[in-house]
Amino acid sequence: MSSFSQRVYEVVKQIPPGRVATYGQVAAYAGNPRAARAVGNALHVNPDPEHVPCFRVVNGQGFLSGAFAFGGLYVQRDRLREDGVEVVNFRVDLARFQWDPQGSLAAGKEPLPWDE
Repeated sequence: MSSFSQRVYEVVKQIPPGRVATYGQVAAYAGNPRAARAVGNALHVNPDPEHVPCFRVVNGQGFLSGAFAFGGLYVQRDRLREDGVEVVNFRVDLARFQWDPQGSLAAGKEPLPWDE
């Protein structure tokens, strides 16, 4: 597994319940802002879905990931709703639900390993 994939998993683990991040956002925090597709590939083969909540990652417009991921649109939608995220027409309002990592990390979350 590449170190980029590991960084992706570490970033996604930081996304708190009730929040989402975009593929591009995860790519940027994992160290390569141009690697949104690579984030999707890494999450598609997530080795630890119990601890890496990849269902919290959506596209840049807030749309869910598509039928191929997480067991399908309905599964991702239901997981997000259970998490406290409002999903309307398979889309999340990023203005309301997008993760602010600086705020989360400042509020006591562990720093990402490469930030230390």
